[in-house]
Amino acid sequence: MLYFWEKGVNMAISSISTKGQITVPARMRKQLGIRPHDRVAIDVVENAIVIKPAANIFDLRGFLGKGLPPQQERKRMRHAVARHAKGGT
Repeated sequence: MLYFWEKGVNMAISSISTKGQITVPARMRKQLGIRPHDRVAIDVVENAIVIKPAANIFDLRGFLGKGLPPQQERKRMRHAVARHAKGGT
């Protein structure tokens, strides 16, 4: 692995395996909090490959506000389905 530490540049050079895999240096994984088996998002931006930690679906918990307890949610869902079945909205 080859590293560059020029002013303002924090870059590593890695090779791609025959399976298309790369090694992300430990210092970069630690900096981003990426652990083994974590998912990453990969994109091409301005002719460069960008790798970022992928959002975890569980990180979205509560983003719509506080939910009702599961029992109440199920009750509301049953009522909504019954209304819909009767032709209501």
